[in-house]
Amino acid sequence: MLSLGYAESLSPTGEAKVAVLTIRNLPDEVKRALQARAKANGRSMEAEARIVLTESVKSQHRLKLGTVLSQIGQEIGLTEEEAKMFQNLRDQTPATGVVFE
Repeated sequence: MLSLGYAESLSPTGEAKVAVLTIRNLPDEVKRALQARAKANGRSMEAEARIVLTESVKSQHRLKLGTVLSQIGQEIGLTEEEAKMFQNLRDQTPATGVVFE
């Protein structure tokens, strides 16, 4: 039996939330396999678990905004000249970094 607990806690600054996941009743063979995988990859068991979980929930078929917009442009027959007009409308101001005080 696998029991999952989930909690959100505030960061030390009180701003960002950090997810905490506790897994109970994890079979020993799974723990050993995770430890071995972590060691082989030069990571901690916690870091390895994060990677395994992240990779397992990523969709292989997720929609990417640029691809969708390109397909829409092709479907409606957007010309290169019209596409350049959109490019000229974009804000070209360089992004600035976040300042923490």
